[in-house]
Amino acid sequence: MNHLEPGAERAAPLIRIIDAALRREGGWLPFDRFMALALYAPGLGYYANASRKFGHMPSSGSDFVTAPELTPLFGRALAVQVGEALDKTGTDEVWEFGAGSGALALQLLDALEARGQCVTRYAIVDLSGTLRERQRHTLAKHAAKVEWLDELPESMRGVIVGNEVLDAMPVRLLARVGGQWFERGVVAHGQGFAWSDRPTALRPPVEVDGAHDYLTEIHPQAEAFIATLADRLKRGAAFFFDYGFPENEYYHPQRHMGTVMCHRAHRADGDPLVDVGDKDITAHVNFTGIALAGQNAGLDVLGYCSQARFLLNAGILPLMEQATLAERGMAARLIHEHEMGELFKVVGFAAGQAWEAIGFAAGDRTHTL
Repeated sequence: MNHLEPGAERAAPLIRIIDAALRREGGWLPFDRFMALALYAPGLGYYANASRKFGHMPSSGSDFVTAPELTPLFGRALAVQVGEALDKTGTDEVWEFGAGSGALALQLLDALEARGQCVTRYAIVDLSGTLRERQRHTLAKHAAKVEWLDELPESMRGVIVGNEVLDAMPVRLLARVGGQWFERGVVAHGQGFAWSDRPTALRPPVEVDGAHDYLTEIHPQAEAFIATLADRLKRGAAFFFDYGFPENEYYHPQRHMGTVMCHRAHRADGDPLVDVGDKDITAHVNFTGIALAGQNAGLDVLGYCSQARFLLNAGILPLMEQATLAERGMAARLIHEHEMGELFKVVGFAAGQAWEAIGFAAGDRTHTL
């Protein structure tokens, strides 16, 4: 059954919201609409509900760990780049998107304060009310500087940071089946959901060689987000950390299963249509598309490199030398190739006068975008 049965019992509130969206759209939702509801429906979507999300182990009730949760050395190293950017751009505000538990904000504020740098305002843009309360508690000692916003102002000045933000922005799915391109969407099926393909004129940004069946994503929302930032950021810089690839790797013929993944209790699975609202849904980032979106909207690309190279450039090794053995082990996960060091990348932008940013001083891969 690919349509809603009249009077069908689908009790979960989030499921009912998705059902209503399906009805409005004639029974079929593009995946980006489904993903947006699953993650961000007020009070019910994964990032809007009260589940813990961030933590080291499943026993904590968490689903995954991010770099700032692993070790405060992440934020202390990033503060070197943020501090340089504040100086170079003549600004005194930091903006963070998707601040999670507030761990990165605390690390940055502490480190910048220790460096003697003036930050008059730390603005957090986060859609999750429950995470916002956790952030307030974490950042209590910096309460005079921290402000929360639900939307972007018309004009911004300062340094923007985003760690694992772009991967959580809804994507559209394209499937080549039997040589024909379809957009893959979602329909109701029994008490759950199922995939359903519709012919489409949409295509990946580059030709995918071969005749084999192929599933991939395109990222209009993430690219529109970067373009909007470019329009609003009058002077400053932006740095985004995430897992992903440049375009030629993202749409490689062998990457035929797509990159959509779900995370729950520190386990990954590839089915976003089950346990809706109870697990994270992500897709890898096409960094070429992100860089072009910023450049086309007037930003300068400061650089693009692996997370390992960025953190090494920013001085994480001297910080590790001063840390305990256990802390070094955690920090090593940020830079080891088989952990986060190579899979995660960093892209930087400047609004106004560009400069040679320290984070990209060695190992810059902008030429691969």
